[in-house]
Amino acid sequence: MKIHFHGAARTVTGSQHLLEINGSNLLLECGLFQGRRADTYEKNRGFRFKPSELDAVILSHAHIDHSGNLPNLVKAGYTGPIYATPPTMELAKTMLLDSGHIQEADILFVNKHRSRRGEPPLEPLYTIQDAEAVGDFFQPEAYEHEFTPVPGVSAKLVDAGHILGSAAVVLDIQEKDRKFRLWFSGDIGRWKLPLLRDPVMPYNADYLIMECTYGDKPHLDPQRAYDELLNTINRTVRRGGKVIIPAFSVGRTQELVFLLNEMIQSRQVPPLPVYVDSPLAVNASDIFRKFPEYFDSETEDFVQNYHHPALDFDMLTYTRSVAESKAINDRKGSAIIISASGMAETGRILHHLRNNIENPANTILIVSWQAPYTLGRRLADREKEVKIFGMSYDVRAEIVTIGGLSAHAGQNMLIEYATHVKNDAKQIFLVHGEQDASEALQGKLREVGITQLVYPEMHQCIEI
Repeated sequence: MKIHFHGAARTVTGSQHLLEINGSNLLLECGLFQGRRADTYEKNRGFRFKPSELDAVILSHAHIDHSGNLPNLVKAGYTGPIYATPPTMELAKTMLLDSGHIQEADILFVNKHRSRRGEPPLEPLYTIQDAEAVGDFFQPEAYEHEFTPVPGVSAKLVDAGHILGSAAVVLDIQEKDRKFRLWFSGDIGRWKLPLLRDPVMPYNADYLIMECTYGDKPHLDPQRAYDELLNTINRTVRRGGKVIIPAFSVGRTQELVFLLNEMIQSRQVPPLPVYVDSPLAVNASDIFRKFPEYFDSETEDFVQNYHHPALDFDMLTYTRSVAESKAINDRKGSAIIISASGMAETGRILHHLRNNIENPANTILIVSWQAPYTLGRRLADREKEVKIFGMSYDVRAEIVTIGGLSAHAGQNMLIEYATHVKNDAKQIFLVHGEQDASEALQGKLREVGITQLVYPEMHQCIEI
């Protein structure tokens, strides 16, 4: 068997791993490579294999860096099944449509500038119509259900605990007279995350392909993050201010809503309006509510004890229209506003920041990693003045960062994950991580006696 590492190799984006098995071609993930436009446009439009020669695709979860290039794959001739859990299917359809909209809008902006320079227009990376076409190829598979994606391979999806429906992929392979197990982690979640079950740890794996995004960073305990969130809200309410939270639409927003539900029902914070103001987040939340059987036992206990749905409560409003969004800023008194984008670069969050950033009674709460040069990073770095829509604003609101809400495994969890196959795995391939993260994790793994480590290069092919 050969593994071609065509994405998320020595980087954290564009996950894509091609397996050659018994003459068949099986693709794990088809993520969008994200970065500077000049670097990404051609990378995403071209594949290092012929999509028409693929036999099957297995998708671990719906995040765009894992699913976002499926429209191009189908447009380039892929006609086989795309296996995923039912929630992943539904979330991916929604996220791909949103991505198609973004691709079309972005190219309109780019082409205006190209026209002024006398340059020919570019096509969007893909369109909404291209994204819609992907839905015809999804094949739902429940957790722990065995299926045969290609001859000689028995596959099953197990809970990865990262976002709703996320999965690790377990492949039991027979190749000629040889039998072995390949375990692909997808993105690994954490213990005790809101809503989600804990990740299934690997077992009996001869080979492990494992993400290492936070290989250099242990995460804070989720309980500490909960306490920091609680204190921040109560402190802001005492000032009569609003809490403004830039949050990713799928996963982080729903976790925050559930935590706020807990706090309000248990009377740890006073009842106050909570707004989810992002079209994608609202649609994603609808899908989360559609699959309560995927929630963890703690969430089920909460629902039974308080007789409240996990993602609905009296003071919560999901805003769908632009008019509803604008009306939030006319509201007086304390409130919590959760809006996208998660790095405060685009979307409705910019209007909420512009309207609230200069009021010292308010709090801007940063709950996820912020990429360099984004508005979210400038806020997290406590810059005194920032630009929003080209205008300068003094940062007078309190800035709070909470680091314990990540849905990715931290260094300690990654070590524990790998240790579960310490005595079984002939090789562990580290993907979906930058070099510093990988090197730090490799050092820690060697300290516990795990030395069979490979950090593959982009497009490297390894035969096992």
